[in-house]
Amino acid sequence: MQLESKKILEDIRLAAAHILEFTSGKTFDDYANSEMLQSAVERQFEIIGEALNRLSKIDPDTTVSKISRFQRIISFRNILIHGYDIVDNTVVWDVIQQDLPKLHKQVQNLLGEK
Repeated sequence: MQLESKKILEDIRLAAAHILEFTSGKTFDDYANSEMLQSAVERQFEIIGEALNRLSKIDPDTTVSKISRFQRIISFRNILIHGYDIVDNTVVWDVIQQDLPKLHKQVQNLLGEK
């Protein structure tokens, strides 16, 4: 794996860990009622999506292909950035609960962490 790919994966791992930390012990209502929490989470998702976009350009046939639904994650980032006025908190919360732990685990495995 290229050094640049490892750096990007570490950026993704760190952003995912931040989201998990920010939302630990929180409920959907906590999330929906906190502009600060929403902003923090959305920023980290933007980092994840942009990092995957970069990874898809520098390492398209190896590393990024091992991340399930990476194109969908990039699309989610684009919605957060360009469709900021239509972001649905329930969708973001569902992604945090259902998809983010899987992504975090995949990236940890790619980095050789367990």
